[in-house]
Amino acid sequence: MKKLTAVAAAFAVVASLGTTPAHAQQKFVTIGTGGVTGVYYAAGGAICRLMNKDRAKHGIRCSVESTGGSVYNLNTIRGGELDFGVAQSDWQFHAYNGSSTFKDAGANKDLRAVFSIHPEPFTVVARKELNATKFEDLKGKRFNVGNPGSGTRASMEELLKAMGWTMSDFSLASELKADEHGAALCDNKIDGFFYGVGHPSANIQDPTTTCGAKLVPLTGPAIDKLVSERPYYAKVEIPGGLYANNPDPTPTYGVTATFVTSAKTSDEVVYNMVKAVFDNFDEFKKLHPAFAHLKPEEMVKNGLSAPIHAGAMKYYKEKGWL
Repeated sequence: MKKLTAVAAAFAVVASLGTTPAHAQQKFVTIGTGGVTGVYYAAGGAICRLMNKDRAKHGIRCSVESTGGSVYNLNTIRGGELDFGVAQSDWQFHAYNGSSTFKDAGANKDLRAVFSIHPEPFTVVARKELNATKFEDLKGKRFNVGNPGSGTRASMEELLKAMGWTMSDFSLASELKADEHGAALCDNKIDGFFYGVGHPSANIQDPTTTCGAKLVPLTGPAIDKLVSERPYYAKVEIPGGLYANNPDPTPTYGVTATFVTSAKTSDEVVYNMVKAVFDNFDEFKKLHPAFAHLKPEEMVKNGLSAPIHAGAMKYYKEKGWL
């Protein structure tokens, strides 16, 4: 009996040795996104979904984390707590160069770009009762400036500075997260909000449908100056008819959502991630309406101010895109 037990134990040891390498090769990567109703969360989910489809081949398992947004993601990638993140093109620029919000922390020269995703117009939404036709109409009103740690909040601060305003120019400067501002607007707790987002977005659709909220143009000399001085900004238009009760195009300006990582992330992991997205690109475009008009050749160039990660570069060169 003891002899049989010993043989069985030996077989168990051999079997466990045979399976250990497969477990050892399993890698886990996490993508930092934004609020669960925003496009960042959808983008991270789409990338992970395509990545996980082939995990039996590459042994990499991808998961998504809802976070405070761009600035939070860039800081946690720097700290080694996240592998990848979605960030506005302007905050990618500032994180890499150690400017603006990242001045105290200094330049993160380990930051690497992977690809850009969708355009993100800065969007101002106001209660229909205000009849606001320009951003200046919101001075002295209750306004949501975005949650600390989000790219939206940092961009809002940059806009106010360009206009010569401060937070005290609003009767209330609330700091609600993106998935809270629509309900607050319809509940008459705020008069308007500012949000950088890809369109169409459920976040804008809800208040325009529920309480007839209106999109407000972002134009004027301060914006002209911002766009001319900063390479990561561009003038854009939110199409008319995209949202209920908003039949006309809304002129504004904005950035691009970008996908970033660290130079410390392995070339193999990054290569497999971009391969998963671009080898299944038609499927990726169907995963959110904001992705419908994306073109790979533009995604590997637009809005990328940090160097492209070597693993991504390898794939793009194979494709002849760079």
